[in-house]
Amino acid sequence: MATLDEKPVTSDDLLPLALTGLGHFTSMRVDADRTIRGLSLHMERLVRDCKIVWGAQLDTGRVRDHVRAALEGRDGPCVVRVTVYDPTVEMAHPADANQPGVLVTVRPSGAMPPPPLRAQSVEYERDLPQVKHSGLFGALHARRTAQLNGFDDALFVGRDGFVSEGGTWNVGFIESTGTVVWPKAPVLPGVTMALVQQHAGTAHRTATVTLDQAKTMVAAFATNTSIGVRALAAIDETDLPTDHPVLTELREAYLSIPGETL
Repeated sequence: MATLDEKPVTSDDLLPLALTGLGHFTSMRVDADRTIRGLSLHMERLVRDCKIVWGAQLDTGRVRDHVRAALEGRDGPCVVRVTVYDPTVEMAHPADANQPGVLVTVRPSGAMPPPPLRAQSVEYERDLPQVKHSGLFGALHARRTAQLNGFDDALFVGRDGFVSEGGTWNVGFIESTGTVVWPKAPVLPGVTMALVQQHAGTAHRTATVTLDQAKTMVAAFATNTSIGVRALAAIDETDLPTDHPVLTELREAYLSIPGETL
């Protein structure tokens, strides 16, 4: 059951979000012990994005209460999505909406990590990339295009020719030296990416990466809360190794991070 401010959500509640797409969210993997890796970073994201999107303060204690209520009676790992939107928002007068509510939805989590993915490069740049917003048309259209072409997801390349991020994930590359390269581009500051950067002992750097350069890396991977560290098996028709030791190191470093209690 989806809840809005801890009350069962109605179709009327959801219509404004469905018709305008104006909102922001974060998704968090909840482990079996009810802890969440990077919980503090997820709360920081919600507060930051709420100021940008709604010009409003967000009470993270209230958000935690809502998530705890939504998890009652559930067993096993799952993924919780917290969406912040104003159910009174109107297409003609979005500036009038400044009292956002907290929508909580829960779904089962997949295996960690999932199998390697094959990505097709697509020229695309997200609107307001620093915000994890609910305007997903472009990203999902790119993903659909890639899947219709036999791939698993899309890898975004900007108009400047530089790789940025994936459909709903950050991307990292491994050089022949073993150094991890994160694209220097307008991207969502991912929580899983931040945790990997903080906890993995591997050398990291940020640099612009062209599509051609991406295909010459010794390995590549995707990160987000649902998948952890997931290897890329291919970019377009270029196959990439999925068993590089640095991938194993990054994955193990991420999984070893203790979760935070709700």
